[in-house]
Parts: sequence; C-alpha cells; structure tokens
Amino acid sequence: MLLAVYLVIGAFVAATHHYFEHLHTARQYGSAALAVVLWPLLFLGINLHVH
Repeated sequence: MLLAVYLVIGAFVAATHHYFEHLHTARQYGSAALAVVLWPLLFLGINLHVH
C-alpha cells in the first residue's frame, strides 16, 4: 500500500515537472520512469531527463 502511494505521488510530481509530455522515444519513457521513482530529487532541482 505504501509503495502504491509513493508511486502515485511520484507520477503526480513527474507530471507537474512535464516528464509525461511528448513521450515518443525510449529515452523519454526512461526519463519519465526515473522521475516517478526518484521524485524527491526533483524537489532538489536535479534534472532527470535522459539526453
């Protein structure tokens, strides 16, 4: 249950940081997945976009 809440919060935070926009390549999907799992780092200003 706690894991589900963590992932839902991560998806919300990733969406507010525009990680789900224009998902066309594997890199963009990877960036979105990293943002969902590592969402606390987004609040520290760390960019998780895979280039």
